[in-house]
Amino acid sequence: MATYETFASVYDAIMDDSLYDKWTDFSLRHFPKGKTKLLELACGTGIQSIRFKEAGFDVTGLDLSREMLELAKKRSQVAGMEIPFLEGNMLDLSGLASFDMVTCYSDSICYMADEVEVGQVFQEVYNHLNEGGRFLFDVHSTYQMDEVFPGYSYHENAEDFAFVWDTYADEPPHSIVHELTFFVQEEDGRFSRVDEIHEERTYELLTYDVLLEQAGFKQVKVYADFEDKEPIETSARWFFVAEK
Repeated sequence: MATYETFASVYDAIMDDSLYDKWTDFSLRHFPKGKTKLLELACGTGIQSIRFKEAGFDVTGLDLSREMLELAKKRSQVAGMEIPFLEGNMLDLSGLASFDMVTCYSDSICYMADEVEVGQVFQEVYNHLNEGGRFLFDVHSTYQMDEVFPGYSYHENAEDFAFVWDTYADEPPHSIVHELTFFVQEEDGRFSRVDEIHEERTYELLTYDVLLEQAGFKQVKVYADFEDKEPIETSARWFFVAEK
């Protein structure tokens, strides 16, 4: 798993803000009606949690990164919102209450090491959903992993940081490695360099369907690219709506 120690400080600056509106719109179309209790897995710096809170939901955010959670807490305080942000691993949700909806966006499932871990996350979510509750998540498609990401490069320069992002194919099927290099300005004006490696992996649609069924989900629908349409060969992102 990536540490996100440095990534947290510049994450918001490099993230496409319009995606949060798209995740929110997709969620509102597919959440069970009349339900309010929501768990956001991999909540990061809290922007999506605040979007959900603004939409009227009782939100709890969970993330592995203490640094990102600190930013999330500050952001919610500035917004005048009370949102519990918990440090934890989605592989073990023991101790949490039950929820009407659970979300896991921004391809966070793809950071699981293998399909055993993916299945474990699905089981943990199922165990913490109320009857009739729904689990919404997105992953990179196999097309995105195999055809789009390898060779991808992105560079950004700002006043107080520079960011280099290069992506390469990895050995396991449908997997990639993101090599991230940050140059972050310190208080004395000097720039420090930090390198991070982020590994992601996805699976065939059938694999996700089987793992969700094994976890106990009785109804699973799959969509593509933030829209209520079926995936096609060149879809970049798959969206799942699984009902308990």
